[in-house]
Amino acid sequence: MALIVNNNPASISAQRNLTNSTNQLGRSVERLSSGLRITRAADDAAGLGLSETLRAQIRSINQAVRNSSDGISLTQIADGAAATIGSLLARLRELASQSSSGTVGTTERSYIDQEFLALRSEMDRIAGVTEFNGQALTSGSTISFTMQVGFKSGTGNTLTMDLNDLTITSLGLSSVNVSTANNAQSALSNIDSAISAVATARSEYGSLQNRFEATIANLSISSENLTSAESRIRDADIAYETSQFTKNQVLVQTGIAVLAQANTLPQQALALLRG
Repeated sequence: MALIVNNNPASISAQRNLTNSTNQLGRSVERLSSGLRITRAADDAAGLGLSETLRAQIRSINQAVRNSSDGISLTQIADGAAATIGSLLARLRELASQSSSGTVGTTERSYIDQEFLALRSEMDRIAGVTEFNGQALTSGSTISFTMQVGFKSGTGNTLTMDLNDLTITSLGLSSVNVSTANNAQSALSNIDSAISAVATARSEYGSLQNRFEATIANLSISSENLTSAESRIRDADIAYETSQFTKNQVLVQTGIAVLAQANTLPQQALALLRG
């Protein structure tokens, strides 16, 4: 190799290699400190695009899980009200049975009817005030909710709930009383129909709760699997990145030492001149 002083090709080559090693060391530091293999689009453009899509889907699935949990809460509130109404209906039937007996006097029957009407009014009040987030659950001509339980749009990603009206008008008890033995006899049939209607409503609430729980289980599995897929694309392999970091550290240190030696090469020309 010629001995020259105007240029130093060896130093230029050492600078280039040192720059590359320094850049690679910086990338290793970024990956180790962030825990991510992809810290910028340039690292893996296709992988970043897929990762972002998966992240959006995961967040939507997690929201769908929360939606389904809200659905369970909603049906539990409705079921609680229906349970109370069912208990009151049992008491109303008891009172109707008592009032229909000929051994009860007119005065006692009036006391029974007074309690009967009070409990009937309480049933109607409970049905009227039971709500979830300001929306009635047990009163109204149409009680329908559509829940988003998927992470996409279209069929199969929503679940529609049609709940039952449990007001005394809907149950056929708005004009029922036990003021006479005959009225009490008629009330028994009406109350039995109301008890059957409330039992049907509660069975529907239970079915919806089970369906929501199954939906949550499925969504949780999907979220777990998509999270694993996204992690394999985006997260850094710490063992591999540590080995790369060590390698790049050695290359940088070596590059600095070689550059120092390369910068001294032109000084050999001075030795000849002094010679």
